[in-house]
Amino acid sequence: MGHYGPVAPVRSSDDGSGPARRAGRAVGRALHQPITGTARGIRRVTHAHGAGESGLGRLIELHAINGAGDVMITVALASTVFFSVPTDEARGRVALYLAITMAPFALLAPVIGPLLDRLPHGRRAAMAAAMLARALLAVMMSGAVATGGLELYPAALGVLVASKAYGVVRSAVVPRLLPPKFSLVKANSRVTLAGLLATGAAAPVAAGLHTIGPPWPLYGACAIFIWGTFAAFTLPHKVDEAKGERRARLSTHEAHSRKPGLRTVSRPVLCGLMANAAMRGLSGFLIFFLAFLLRDHPLAGQSAAVSLGIVGVAAGLGNAVGTAVGAWLRARAPETIIAAVLSLTLGVAVLAAVFVSGLFMAVLAATAGFCQALAKLSLDAMIQRDVPEAVRTSAFARSETLLQMAWVLGGAIGIALPLNGVLGMAVAAAIVAAGTTMALRGILTSPRRPQGSARARVA
Repeated sequence: MGHYGPVAPVRSSDDGSGPARRAGRAVGRALHQPITGTARGIRRVTHAHGAGESGLGRLIELHAINGAGDVMITVALASTVFFSVPTDEARGRVALYLAITMAPFALLAPVIGPLLDRLPHGRRAAMAAAMLARALLAVMMSGAVATGGLELYPAALGVLVASKAYGVVRSAVVPRLLPPKFSLVKANSRVTLAGLLATGAAAPVAAGLHTIGPPWPLYGACAIFIWGTFAAFTLPHKVDEAKGERRARLSTHEAHSRKPGLRTVSRPVLCGLMANAAMRGLSGFLIFFLAFLLRDHPLAGQSAAVSLGIVGVAAGLGNAVGTAVGAWLRARAPETIIAAVLSLTLGVAVLAAVFVSGLFMAVLAATAGFCQALAKLSLDAMIQRDVPEAVRTSAFARSETLLQMAWVLGGAIGIALPLNGVLGMAVAAAIVAAGTTMALRGILTSPRRPQGSARARVA
């Protein structure tokens, strides 16, 4: 009976099941390897240099999910209903629902910072809620995206509010996940770059889904945001811990003052924050103003959709390059960097107002994206340098809330302004001029710091 042992495998080989199974496994591995290999490669990059152990890597991945979902919705809206109604009607609808939808957000914005102070244990849930809200709103928009019904606009602006709320909470979370010897500037650079890369990767996918049908990019966004809802709860529990933290207030008043104030922040930080608010306001202004202007006056030889795409890509590339350069510069002399980039943006805005053309508008968009990234990273460095750790998370959340509101205000100005290129670029220059003034004040009021000071850890 001992000879039966070798007979079984021979019979298995003869009937073809052995080679067939091996071939099936080989094909399965061939098909599976690109996906798993790519996933492992991404995980190695996002978790490098201690980011995996601290939990920063998971936040980087969550922000990439956020960026991919947002671009899906952007493509669905930009390629359909935006171009299907007259400009005046579209502006009226957007302005009306911007007022209706953003008014509560504007009124509640000063409350977000204090709310995070009093409820510091629900930030994972807050980010998950922002993801889930956008998933549900994407489904709501899918039925109206092709027809341009009025219900589309409040849902789309609700997505915008949820996206901005996520940004505020994410900014408050980053300082809690810093790996050892890791600066806030470097961490924010990684998070931002991940979002930009995910946006670039998801955009062609969204365009492909749109060829199937207008609602399909929204279905994709829904799936992505549901994924993000669960991913938010994979963040470490320390995200919801607030041991040793205190509240911060946005001014220079002392602790005993009854007026609100960021008690331990220097004037250069406040000037840097105001300068960044101007840059964020410029961003919101350019998005809405150019969106409507290029509908009626597209770039030479291009359609309105292509013109918007060119300007949008220019701004995105500028932002990505600015983030990379900011990480490389390590935010040395942040006050000087903020003043320099705002002065550069002001110069380009003035040229765009004098020589109004599609080329200069695209150049201004790219310059604004580049300089906004550098200015924001420099502000992060100043907050890390000058704000004590006990109030840094609170200060960061409140400053981000102010920047988000500046974006909303800039967008409102862009919608209300007449579609005149010279006037629009002049207003853009005025916005940047106000920020440049604050940036220069920040330099003048900045105390001289001894080289190698321990508090100047910005990289």
